[in-house]
Amino acid sequence: MLLAIDTSAGSSVAVVDRDGGVLSERSVPDTMRHAEVIGDLIKGSLDDAGVSVARLSGVAVGMGPGPFTGLRVGIAAARAFGLGAGKPVVRVVSHDAIAYERYRAGHLGGMLVVTDARRRELYWSAYVGVDEHGLPLREDGPGLCKPDDVPHAGLARVDAAEVSAGALGMLAEFLFLHGRPFAGSEPLYLRSPDVTLSNGPKRVSG
Repeated sequence: MLLAIDTSAGSSVAVVDRDGGVLSERSVPDTMRHAEVIGDLIKGSLDDAGVSVARLSGVAVGMGPGPFTGLRVGIAAARAFGLGAGKPVVRVVSHDAIAYERYRAGHLGGMLVVTDARRRELYWSAYVGVDEHGLPLREDGPGLCKPDDVPHAGLARVDAAEVSAGALGMLAEFLFLHGRPFAGSEPLYLRSPDVTLSNGPKRVSG
């Protein structure tokens, strides 16, 4: 049983069980209030599922692609929750969760998942179908581009405004079950953050 968190688009939290499916899920589509809502979403999802922290086996978190400010909120929350609860954190590419959900709903063949990267840019990932266990096969990406430069024009395009933590958590369960790799440890920002630290002390004029 996993607590799943994704803030690559809006904010979404779920409690999932490999056999029982999605036990609860709460989401807020607002892309600017991740830090304000994530705590309530975690508590609410656990309460809705009637699951104690002790019963969880771990935490799944979406690693993007996503904008720096929002994405880091979910990753930090997952790490803090895992540390406090003594539970491992597993990482999942957020676009893979979108593809997994669409394939589970019956999509056949290739797919291009596209999400908003802001600054008039898009994130994309290309999939060629699923493996023998129904897990999405990502052929290319995640990548970042201008709207007119989206690659893989021959694939069915899926524009997603949100990432379901329920789908992300279920994907994590089956990645583990079938021995598939999780995402790497680095968040998929795909560009530099909006705010950077200066290299030296700021000069003050008298």
